[in-house]
Parts: sequence; structure tokens; C-alpha cells
Amino acid sequence: MTAGPHVLFLSWRDTRHPEGGGSEVFLERVAAELAARGYRVTLFCQSHENGPALETMAEGVHILRHGGRHTVYLYAALVYLAGALGIGPLARRRLGRPDVIVDVCNGMPFLSRVYARRPVIALVHHVHREQWPVVFGPRVARIGWWIESRLAVRVYRTCQYVTVSESTRRELAGLGVDPGRIAVVHNGTPDVVGPPVPRTAHPSLVVLGRLVPHKRVELALRATALLAAELPGLELVVAGQGWWDEPLRKLTADLDIAERVRFTGFVPEGRKHELLCRSWVSLVPSLKEGWGLTIVEAGARGTPSVAFRAAGGVVEAMADGQTGMLVDDEFQFFQAVRALLLDPDRRAEMGAAATAYARRFTWSVSGAAFADVVAGQLPATPSRLADQRVP
Repeated sequence: MTAGPHVLFLSWRDTRHPEGGGSEVFLERVAAELAARGYRVTLFCQSHENGPALETMAEGVHILRHGGRHTVYLYAALVYLAGALGIGPLARRRLGRPDVIVDVCNGMPFLSRVYARRPVIALVHHVHREQWPVVFGPRVARIGWWIESRLAVRVYRTCQYVTVSESTRRELAGLGVDPGRIAVVHNGTPDVVGPPVPRTAHPSLVVLGRLVPHKRVELALRATALLAAELPGLELVVAGQGWWDEPLRKLTADLDIAERVRFTGFVPEGRKHELLCRSWVSLVPSLKEGWGLTIVEAGARGTPSVAFRAAGGVVEAMADGQTGMLVDDEFQFFQAVRALLLDPDRRAEMGAAATAYARRFTWSVSGAAFADVVAGQLPATPSRLADQRVP
């Protein structure tokens, strides 16, 4: 049987990376959907201790890991060109000459359009305007933002874009990307893992995600401290790992709420769903999200969320006032959390609506939409599709 077209994903991380998150979940799920539709799929990402250099997922997606946090971009170009030129059995076997490249622009793009004479799809989850100054110093932030907002837009000016929300589509258009070249493919809802478990007897909150500055877990900690006197049994679970762990633990101690806050570190899928199921409210204080996967995950377990209206894609991952609450500042965040904790009927009503809302988003639908975008980039005729000349 003739192999289908080859799609190469270039991403700085995969889901097994210690800092992997929602964008990597989207990437691997749509890659798996493409593989199920007959495509040959390869994911190139940075190496890390949780995964071998070569791996084949159960879904048939091949993963090739090289380079580190910063060098993965250079390795992608070198390994791609080695494969295209037939230099070395590893590159030739695993990368070869793809028919379509999906360049995941997570702040820093791979700029594959510069060296690959193949159709390139730029996958952008969200624009990092707000994150650059939070994570880096002023000089690096300015350079990073220039690369993302000016250089990348210029390099990918003739490419098809994919993003996960209308809010990111609007932001990209604001940077100069032609809106007609931007397709929106929403995230699906991750499969529910494990049986339902009862809510905690005491008031409980959960924050799920990577522990990095722009996730703003501090807001959840401060809200917990303010509510402690009114709700003596209140507990906050912080589920996730990241390099911002120590500052968060220090703030917890400074706020004198160490007995109320539980840092779990990384949690496997089953434990994650148990935490979402048991918690009364899910908190998403993030500065920016392309979609808001944790909101939909919590909704699938009947748990309403509180998030920030200006955070981007969370607006589409939630029906404001029905499946959760969107706020504009930290004081409103505190008020919304308090209101939900004190109103069991409203929580139950929102939880039921959140479950129904989450069912609207499936990976099958997302995969079909992404496959349509890929198919639109393939050569139109069999003779051109068979063209495997050096790029």
C-alpha cells in the first residue's frame, strides 16, 4: 500500500516534556488524527529526559527529538536539510522530504519557510505580546516580540495559518496577517479518565497547569488568603510543575496559608481528572491562553471555572455566566470565586452547563478540520505530489 502524504510538525516541545502543556496536547492529538486518516506524520521537538531520541506513538506518529530549549530550532533546520539531501540514514529515514510542514510558532518560530521549499502551515496558539516582558528582561523581551510580531509575519507572509480561537485570529490580523489565510481549529475535549468521584466536603479550589509566571497562580493564592477567614475549611490544590515553583511556595508561606495549599507537582491523567472532579471551582488566572483547555477539561467533570476576559481564547472555551465566570481584574476575580463557593445551586447549574458545553468540542472534529487545511496545501496533481526533489 502506498504511504500517504508526509506531514512534518516542528515544535519546541511534546507532551512528555516536563513543561509540556495544552498546546502540545493539541499538536499531538491532531497529528494522531492525521495518522488515522492515512498520513505519514513526524513530530520533531527538543530532546529531554522523559523521552528517547526516536519514538513511535501508539497512534502511528513518529517523534524525533534533538537539541535543547534554544538549539532545537537550529537542529530542526540541520536535520531537515540533511534528510532532504539524503545525508545520513537517521535523517533520511525519519524526516525524508515532507509534503507539508507545520511550523509551531510558540513565541519563537522555526522559520522553516526560509529553508524548506515545501508548503508551510504556521500554527499559532496565541500571540505572546504580554508574556515576553513577564518571562524575560526588557532587552530580550523587545527582541523576542520583534521576531514574533514583525520578522515571523514577514517570513510567513504567503503561508497558511492555523490558530485555535477567533481571539488569536484577530490578534494575528492586527499584526498584519491576512485574515483570509487564518483557519480556526478549536481544541477537542480530552477524554475523561476514571470514574466520577464526589466533591470534597470542604470548599475546594484547583489550579491546573504549568508553574510559570504568566499563569499567575499568585492570584489564586491571594484569593485563598482573603477567603480563609470566611471559609475556614478552604483548600487550594495547585497541580502542575515548572520553574516558578519556589516563588509560589514562598508566597504561600508569606501569606500564612501553607496549611490550606497543596502543591502536587505533575499529576497523571487519572489523578488530574480526580482533582477536577472533586474541586468546587477551577481557577484559570492566566495572563494569556490560546484556548483554555483546562476550562473545558474541568467542564467535562462538571466543574465551573473563573478566568480573565482579556486572556484570549478562554472567552471561547467558556460561556460567560453559564459555564463559568469571566472577570476583568483581580478584585473581580476574588468576588467571582467567593460568589461561586458560597452558592451551591449556582455552582451545580454552571457545572451541568459546563459538561454540556464541553461535549461540543471533539478531537474528531478538530482533526477533520486540520486535515482539510493540510489537504489544501498538498500539490494538486499526482505527478506534483510525487515530486520529491531537494528543496
